[in-house]
Amino acid sequence: MTSFFRQLAAEVRTAFAELKADARQIGHYMLSTESHVYAFAVAANVLLSFWPFMLVLIALFRNVMGWPAAVTALYATIQDFFAGATGEFLAYNLEMVTQWRYRVEWLSMLLLLFTANGIFLPLEVALNRAWGVKENRSLLKNQIVSMGLIFACGFLALLSAALTGAGVQVWEAFFGKTGTSAPWAIKMIAKAASLPVTILALFLIYAYLPNMRVPRRAILPRVVVVGLCLELLKWINLAIWPWLFRKFDREFGVFKHSVTILTWSFLAAMVVLAGAEWVSWRTRQTGAEKPLESAAGP
Repeated sequence: MTSFFRQLAAEVRTAFAELKADARQIGHYMLSTESHVYAFAVAANVLLSFWPFMLVLIALFRNVMGWPAAVTALYATIQDFFAGATGEFLAYNLEMVTQWRYRVEWLSMLLLLFTANGIFLPLEVALNRAWGVKENRSLLKNQIVSMGLIFACGFLALLSAALTGAGVQVWEAFFGKTGTSAPWAIKMIAKAASLPVTILALFLIYAYLPNMRVPRRAILPRVVVVGLCLELLKWINLAIWPWLFRKFDREFGVFKHSVTILTWSFLAAMVVLAGAEWVSWRTRQTGAEKPLESAAGP
């Protein structure tokens, strides 16, 4: 196991060197028309599914598992993704909506599955194009694969919140209750827990969403690099957010928080899509895989 991680660390360092060498090609892809079409399609579906997704998670933790510390962890994660007033607004309103609900909204779960599936439809088309797969799955097969990825990524989100929730319980044992506005220590715990979960979720998407057999071991170190790039995007967001939020407030008024979710989702989708393009191209260039055949099944 130790040798595996040593080898992986060496391959990640090599992947960073590859990323630097391929910066121009990656930039060219990110300026292409098709990347923007795919990214906006993903962002629109994130906007539709974000609120019901959070409601379902909070209902599961609070009403099924009886674990309020994990709910606090979710609020910390939201404030990690959405800086400043938007994160506070979302955490506060989620708390207001859910604190009086004593049961899981199963209809919300069904609607969530329907809207979240839409995220993976443009992603599959983009990943198939990146790997040179000419035939996409049928809509039914795409929905089946998307459903599996939803449950897998949902489980990872639960795991991240659970790990952070354990840290929250330790914090509260020493310093008392925190409420919806999580202190910096809890946010750091959430960040530490979310990074490996983000990398695992990216790996599942890159490995299983294309309509082909992807060389999973070969793409792993590059997926780690893409996950770290997503984390870097969070820090950039924190740095520029005060200026950007003032601009959204002036131009969009009451819709500023929706525009925030859409904008952040678009930028994150661009990183995921550009990462998929780079991972597939580099994997083929290094000869890690033979000519790839489209999978017969989903």
